Parts: sequence; structure tokens; C-alpha cells
Amino acid sequence: MNSLPTFWILVYAWIGIAVLSFFTLLRVRAPYGRYSTRRWGPALPHRWGWIMMELASPAVFLFFFLTGAVPKTAPLWVFAGLWTGHYLNRAVAYPLRQTPGNRMPILIMVFGLVFNGVNGFLNGHYLGGLASPYPLGWLADPRFLLGVFMFAIGAIVNWRADAVLLALRRSGDRDAGYRIPEGGLYRWVSCPNYLGEIVEWMGFAVLTWSLPAASFAIWTAANLIPRALSHHRWYREQFPDYPSERQALIPGLL
Repeated sequence: MNSLPTFWILVYAWIGIAVLSFFTLLRVRAPYGRYSTRRWGPALPHRWGWIMMELASPAVFLFFFLTGAVPKTAPLWVFAGLWTGHYLNRAVAYPLRQTPGNRMPILIMVFGLVFNGVNGFLNGHYLGGLASPYPLGWLADPRFLLGVFMFAIGAIVNWRADAVLLALRRSGDRDAGYRIPEGGLYRWVSCPNYLGEIVEWMGFAVLTWSLPAASFAIWTAANLIPRALSHHRWYREQFPDYPSERQALIPGLL
């Protein structure tokens, strides 16, 4: 696994799987959240399934990053901090704010563990063990500055959109989580939370200027674009008064 050619084969293969998954997910709704189904076997509470599968990413990333031989310059610590900070929110803060209810098939949780583990490995191993050391001057490089800006904007959009959904589900009505979300970017799109996360990881790919990070950005889009389209169709099916001007993910485009 320390062989550089083998590593790059894995990265390109991972991108290829992402492309195939994108077209598969356009046809098949991943069965968690509102699409939960018993057909996928035994399930566990959604909150705990989410925590376990999301924690795999920072755990694997930090292990390979910290044990790798690349000198840990300031830019590398920034990269690690952004990755870890994102997942502390996604793996701990976000699910603990959710209202218990839905269940997640154990098989989906296992798929999530593998997915997050591979992404954590590819990026942690590359940045910590294979990359050329990023000099201190990288912090002033236009790619770094643009990428940090994109990452920050994406994170803010994601957090604010999640806050709207969480507020709906805490409002006391059992079915409140499935009312029409309003406010912010929900005025224009059904899934601004997914839009924010896609922008976030596109920014990470830019600020690290690395193919492993780009592979994760591609995977994020491959997962979340079909999910956003499914949510958008679901809202239109469930709510006859759903705002006609809303798009699924990108205002005026998609």
C-alpha cells in the first residue's frame, strides 16, 4: 500500500466507481432517512448509525496523516484541521441535535463506513505520507485562498440549511420534519445543505490542489446530486403547493 503507482491506481479506480455510483443513484434511492425500508435488512437508530459511519473518516484520515513521513508544515496542519473540523460537526454535533426517529439499515451503515474509510485513507495517506511538503508560502497561494473561501462559504451554507431542517423537526409535531423548509437558500433550492457540502469539498480540492481531494469532491457530488433530485421530486409529490420556482440544487439550473 506504500507503493506510489498502486496508490494512484486506487485513486483513479475510486473516481471511476464514483461515476458509476452517480448513474446508479439516479435510479435507486439510498434507503436511509425518509427513504428507509425494511427490504435492506436489520436496522439501527439513524443517529447511531450516522455517528459510527461518519467517525470513520476523521479517524482513518488522522491515523495516516499523523503516521506519514511527510514533514507537517503549517499548510498541512490547516488541511488536517479543516477535514477534522468538518467531521466533528457531521459525526458528533449534527446527529446529536437530531430528533430521534428514523432508522438506518445496518448494511447502509457498513457501506458508509467503507466509503468514509477509503476517503479518509486516500487523503490522509497522501497528505501525510506521499505529498511533497507544502511550503509556508502555500498559505498565500491563490489556490489556497480561493479554496479556503469556497470551503468556508460551503460550510456556512451547509450549517444554516441544516439548522432550518433541525428546527422543523424540533417543533413538536411528529411530522414536522417533512414540512416545506423556508428561509435562506431554501427560497431557491430544495437542498442547500447538499449544495453547501459540494462547494465545501470542491474548495478542499482546490486548496490542497491534489487528486485524492478531487476524488472526494467528485464522490460528494456523485452522492448528493442524485439525493437532491430525489428530495426535490419527493417534495413535489408530497406538497401540491410546493414553490414552483425552486430547483433541486443549483438556483436556476438544476
